[in-house]
Amino acid sequence: MDFDFLVRVAKEAGRAILDVYETDFEVSRKEDRSPLTLADMRSHEIISGWLRDGYPEIPILSEEGREIPFEERRTWDSFWLVDPLDGTKEFVKRNGEFTVNIALIKNRAPVFGIIYIPVADLAFVADVNEGCWEISSGGKRKLAVARVSTTAPVRVVRSRSHPTPGLEQFLALIASHQIVNRGSALKFCSVASGEADFYPRFGPTWEWDTAAGHAIVTAAGGVMVDLSGNPFVYNKENLLNGPFLVASSMEWLKETGILEAASKLP
Repeated sequence: MDFDFLVRVAKEAGRAILDVYETDFEVSRKEDRSPLTLADMRSHEIISGWLRDGYPEIPILSEEGREIPFEERRTWDSFWLVDPLDGTKEFVKRNGEFTVNIALIKNRAPVFGIIYIPVADLAFVADVNEGCWEISSGGKRKLAVARVSTTAPVRVVRSRSHPTPGLEQFLALIASHQIVNRGSALKFCSVASGEADFYPRFGPTWEWDTAAGHAIVTAAGGVMVDLSGNPFVYNKENLLNGPFLVASSMEWLKETGILEAASKLP
């Protein structure tokens, strides 16, 4: 996989997003009432065009693209899974915590992912077989999840704009914890970079919301599993995700009792 090409794709999309960000843009609503802006659509057009040119043999599934029936998707061995502008609510609030997410899925699992933060000109790039890197104007550094003591306070990252029902009750089961608030896919980046230890999510997300972050956490040495500890899979008939847990390791989830507690949730 050509990392340089894909970083250029994400940056080109990011520039288009920032062009809109600096204007008095309009916000419309999709059928599910989630916000949509010109930036979402411009980013989608750029990413889809570049990926079609660079990898014409790999199909593309994008949040802002056409709906592709499962009967067609089920034959895909690999495909690009794209969120052209993740964190549109953060974009509308103008707090800078929005990203461009691109993932490559093979055999229902993400094998490559990039999360690009346009405002910071910062990219997180991952190949699950090679590792995870943070790329900025200052250079490139390899990332690894934090190895957390089972007795240390747990740094829990949670969504800035999407409160998760039941999260507070679940966190009450963790004796000592600190909250880290992040928007969009930055929650995954926080775990991958060692800034946070744990990201539980019980509220709804879509496959394009999580795929790139899943790849980044995995490549950094962490895990993303469902509440029973099973691998999280993609290209389901229904693209809506169920609850999940992101952490440094399965061992930590088990030793802290978090996985057992999660498996008992209704």
